[in-house]
Amino acid sequence: MDFSFLKRNKDNRKSDSKKNKKIVTITNNVVNGIISYSKMHHPYEGILILEGERRKTEILINNLVIPPFSVHGPFYSGFPINELPFDLKYIGTAHSHPSGSSQPSLEDLNHFYGLISIIISHPYEEQNIHAYDSHGREIELVKKS
Repeated sequence: MDFSFLKRNKDNRKSDSKKNKKIVTITNNVVNGIISYSKMHHPYEGILILEGERRKTEILINNLVIPPFSVHGPFYSGFPINELPFDLKYIGTAHSHPSGSSQPSLEDLNHFYGLISIIISHPYEEQNIHAYDSHGREIELVKKS
């Protein structure tokens, strides 16, 4: 019996995943806003809504929104999603991790909102900013002037 069709499908998925590799482009103003907001809320977590647009495999982030009725604590931050106005420009969230780790926690993944999650870790510098998808996989982050 010939099982070569299984191998061919597997190879096609590999080439598809290379073509569909996501890239997150973020403006300089957004980077500075995330850094400033995180430093302002330290030692608590800060949370922001990312505004932008999706273009095939690229996600462009060009604005930040402070969520209404947001709460901040040493190990959590959040906001009631039902208080947000309906806006298709909301594409994800950015939040800080005062602990120093930029890896998404299980809680972060369980409360994922939108297409992208950006996490900045202490000491809140540009090199501490990372982007993740809803599965916790890191996505390439490109800064746009």
